[in-house]
Amino acid sequence: MAKLIVTTREGETSEVEGERGISVMEILRDNDFEVAAICGGCCSCATCHVYVDEEWMDKLPAREEDERELLEELESFKDNSRLSCQIEFTDDLDGLQVTIAPDE
Repeated sequence: MAKLIVTTREGETSEVEGERGISVMEILRDNDFEVAAICGGCCSCATCHVYVDEEWMDKLPAREEDERELLEELESFKDNSRLSCQIEFTDDLDGLQVTIAPDE
């Protein structure tokens, strides 16, 4: 399995194995990280907001309009903001680094 490197809101970094074909949000949720994921991955709540390490941004598909609109409404929005429910985890993302964004 590929690895996902996660930094919590408290600044602690962990490495977890990620199953291919599921979303980064599901990996975070299943490993008890502080991601509410209220909508279950439907891109309608922004409670799975993460910051993607800059070196990985070009390796991800572009944000769809729904995701962009949700993120831009957040006070904690940054250029590297993504909804983790919209990132499918693949072998190409082995070593992907994300930081869980502040809870809003």
